[in-house]
Formats: sequence, C-alpha cells, structure tokens
Amino acid sequence: MLREFQKFIMRGNVVDLAVGVIIGAAFGAIVTSLVNDVIMPPIGLILGGVDFSNIFILLQEGDPAGPYRSLQAAQDAGAVVIAIGSFVNALINFLIIALAVFLVVRAVNNLQDRFTKKEEPAAPAGPTAAPNRGRRRSR
Repeated sequence: MLREFQKFIMRGNVVDLAVGVIIGAAFGAIVTSLVNDVIMPPIGLILGGVDFSNIFILLQEGDPAGPYRSLQAAQDAGAVVIAIGSFVNALINFLIIALAVFLVVRAVNNLQDRFTKKEEPAAPAGPTAAPNRGRRRSR
C-alpha cells in the first residue's frame, strides 16, 4: 500500500497539481492586495471618498447599538450585517484572477498550436463527368 501511494504521489499530474495550487494561492494573495490596496482606493476617491470595504447593510444591531463607523466596528459589536463592500472586493478579485487564467490558457493554446504539426488539407477531388442519363443529343 505504501508503494502504491508513492507511485500515486510521484505521478506527474499530482505534482503538477500541487505546484499549481501553491502558485495559485500566492497569486490570489497578490491579486487581493492589488484590488484592496491599488485598484479600490482610487475608485473610492473618484466616487467621493467611499471605502468599499466598509459598505455594509445593518440587519440587526449589536451591543453597543450603532451607528457603526466601519464594518469591523459593527462585527466587533456583534451586529448582523451584509458586507456588500467585501463582496464587491471579492468579485473584483475573481474577475482579475479569471482574466489572468484565461490569458495564460490562451497563451498555452497558441504555443501548442504553433508547435503542433498541422495536417495539410486533402487535395480536392478531380473534375467529374456529368452522368449520362440515357438521352442522346440530336444534331
């Protein structure tokens, strides 16, 4: 059983998957920082100083009662909230990651197409005579 497990782990697909997951996690952290620290602050500034991470809908007040200046303050008080701003940030993260993955897959597909030997199309069939339908032409 130990040898089977060793064979399973040493297969290329498992190692490739592990590397992909590790790189993906690191890339996700970079994209999260890009969105939260680089993209969203200027957008918030353009929209009048809005901090998207602090946009929330209060469903039930906590103790002490609101108003709460930030999402963190509401959560610390035990308030029940819908964190709209956090969702917007996560959505932007997803879109950036999806675009990056699409671009990588597209580049890999283009490289594969470039290095794959393409089959030449078959030559068209030669001209064919019109079928004789049993009629004779008279002169």
